[in-house]
Amino acid sequence: MTRPHSNKVALITGASSGIGAVYADRLAARGYDLILVARRADRLQALSARIAEAHGVKAEPVVADLGKAEDLARIEALLSTNERLHILVNNAGIARLGPVAQWSADDAVSQIDLNITALTRLTQAVLPPFIARKQGVIINIASVLGIHALPVSAVYSGTKAFVLQYSRGLQQELADTGVQVQLVLPASTATEIWDLSGVPLAALNQDTVMTTEHLVDAALAGLDQGETVTWPSVADTGLWDRYESARAELFAGSQMGTPAPRYSVV
Repeated sequence: MTRPHSNKVALITGASSGIGAVYADRLAARGYDLILVARRADRLQALSARIAEAHGVKAEPVVADLGKAEDLARIEALLSTNERLHILVNNAGIARLGPVAQWSADDAVSQIDLNITALTRLTQAVLPPFIARKQGVIINIASVLGIHALPVSAVYSGTKAFVLQYSRGLQQELADTGVQVQLVLPASTATEIWDLSGVPLAALNQDTVMTTEHLVDAALAGLDQGETVTWPSVADTGLWDRYESARAELFAGSQMGTPAPRYSVV
């Protein structure tokens, strides 16, 4: 007997593999129907069928390249009109790791288009209905490189720094609306993003690489615990507290209308 689907819906971008595919499995296990968005139709359809059979939920594959304006607009429309939508997982992303001068401008823009523009537009699309319903969850997948830049990560780190600050600002804006924004900052994770990044996964210290299953399970545990910022691999939460305190102190110290004394002209 097929049960009617009155479940809440989760939309996951970059869902055909890696982190997105694990989110799909875990949210389906929690009873969510799914809208799975990715570029690769064959893998997306196979994943949707497998999850629907395993968990008895509806899993709708939607083939879209979020780097293309027309595809992005289709997903925006889904987000703004689906009244059962409860979770948006902004997971789709791309990394091009290497000195900026060795990559083309198009490579840089492709990272910005997917990591920043798509995430921002999809969030913008879902906010009005979430706020109107006074409920909803937005999960933004950033990176530890959002607070750290390497000689090979200037553009990627910049895009993830945007996700961090954008999410933190949204959290303040949405206080008391019933809408949650969780920021997740993974460290090195065993996903296919490395295949096109310019840095192979095998080149990393494997002791520092987390599985996608561990990452998503930790992130969802953080969500259940009410965390607004989740560092899946950081054991000492005081590190983040001290970082935030230092950041706030630095910002307060910048609020002066005159140059610092070291810049005074003698």
